[in-house]
Amino acid sequence: MKKNLMYLALATIGLASCNGGYKQGDGGFLYNFYTSNSGTKIKTGDFLLANLIIKNDADSVLMSTYDQGRPSPLVLPKSTYKGDIFDALTLFAEGDSASVKLPADSVFKRGAKPPGFKGKYLNYTIKVVKVIPKGKMTDQEFNEAINTYMKAQLETEKNAEPAKIKKYIDASGQKFNKTDSGLYYVITKPGAGANVAVGDTAVINYVGKLLNGKVFDTSIKAEGIKAKLGSLDQRPFTPIRVAIGQHKVIAGWDQGIQLLNKGAKATILVPSSLGYGAAGAGPIAPFTPVIFDLEVVDIVHPRAGSVVPPPPAAAPAVSFGKK
Repeated sequence: MKKNLMYLALATIGLASCNGGYKQGDGGFLYNFYTSNSGTKIKTGDFLLANLIIKNDADSVLMSTYDQGRPSPLVLPKSTYKGDIFDALTLFAEGDSASVKLPADSVFKRGAKPPGFKGKYLNYTIKVVKVIPKGKMTDQEFNEAINTYMKAQLETEKNAEPAKIKKYIDASGQKFNKTDSGLYYVITKPGAGANVAVGDTAVINYVGKLLNGKVFDTSIKAEGIKAKLGSLDQRPFTPIRVAIGQHKVIAGWDQGIQLLNKGAKATILVPSSLGYGAAGAGPIAPFTPVIFDLEVVDIVHPRAGSVVPPPPAAAPAVSFGKK
């Protein structure tokens, strides 16, 4: 009997050693808390706002809210299987931070494995920023509480934008010019001939970045590979054609491209008022300024005698650079 207990103790020590001090949760996931508070643990149906980084065992980042510039909101659903990430989140309280390892075989037998994924685990680093318990609130009360909180967060982000822009410009070492509308720009390579004008179609190469340098879109294949963008084989990687003055792109592009001529290159810093506004887009958070490196590859002028159509009242949402 004592011998069996000794073997059990040695096995337990061995498991802890192999997993770097991680504990095992129900369903097989592993977890290790960096910060653990005494608050009420998250329950199914509660609202939470959390920052997270997801990596494979090779430390390749698959997703990061820090790259996106904002924590991710979630009303915690029921777990889809025993030991999934929703189960793991029920160990957290507001302010907690931890690493969670999910066995890859458990995760991916229920969904497609990401291209190039390697390793035994899907690794999460999670920091819970805010929890709003559902408790005994009605659905209406609960939704109102979430909306009130998120509106306050948006107002904070809106008020912080000018300081973010100033900090970036001060650290960039570049001498940005500023237009009356609030667009910042640096012409890094002069072109030749007349500037792009309303009615022209500009052929543009571009790289779109967040202020932290994270590339979110590009027309240049080498930049897409370098940034490890997803779905590389499905991207055209070709210069895009922009009809100037038709409001088919964000205002920052419409205005910025008109500062350039054929062959010119420039960096434009687009405040959210000229970009993606209070809604954001994909990885671009609300009230987020963005950077575009632009190159005017060609300018297609309207044919002589043709009438430039008036700009539409509104434009549909299309890709990055575009609304």
